[in-house]
Amino acid sequence: MLNGLDLSAYPGRVYGLLGLNGAGKSTAFNVALGLLRPDAGRVEIQGVPFSRRSLAQVGASINGPALFPQLSARRNLLVHCRLTGTSPETIVPLLERVGLAGVGRKRAGSFSTGMKVRLSLAMALLNDPEVLILDEPQNGLDPQGIIELRDLVRNLADEGRTVIVSSHQLGEIARMSDDIGVLATGHLVYEGALSDFADPDDERAMEKSFLAAVTGSGRRTGTEARA
Repeated sequence: MLNGLDLSAYPGRVYGLLGLNGAGKSTAFNVALGLLRPDAGRVEIQGVPFSRRSLAQVGASINGPALFPQLSARRNLLVHCRLTGTSPETIVPLLERVGLAGVGRKRAGSFSTGMKVRLSLAMALLNDPEVLILDEPQNGLDPQGIIELRDLVRNLADEGRTVIVSSHQLGEIARMSDDIGVLATGHLVYEGALSDFADPDDERAMEKSFLAAVTGSGRRTGTEARA
């Protein structure tokens, strides 16, 4: 259950959404994408109330990679293009961008977890979205895959996109994000710049600030977190 959730993410920045398992991260994304209907309030994307038109500005990879295992990587992307009305000319460049250029004709079912995550990310980028939502994309990746994903996410934000990434991995969010929000039992208990939350290079400080946020009461801003 979400309670009065109000996230503020900005173009050109990575917003890391932290929370324990069951905090509401995936639910928040499902509501933002219109997959769940809120009991009250409304969703705005880029300041515009939720609609099919505003949703066209969003790319997402949530609830794990949704692939057709019997189809090749290219065919998976082609199906997605047909469903969304996107030009198939974007397929080859996107496979190159996510590091799958050499395996585009292989069945997605034969891919490693990391390769499936890359293909799911390529799907999310097909419509060249202004907003990108990624739900725990690091899950199942090896260290090399995590580094490559981090670099790709940073590059996407540097191009002017708003990137929102959820995770319960504090260290990776610290390396990737500009701003963070912390969810606890459906409440946003912290939101602000990462640098105001804790020193991103100090793992113990990150852990301390996170635990203080999820066990405290009420919403805090960045300046309050460092007080």
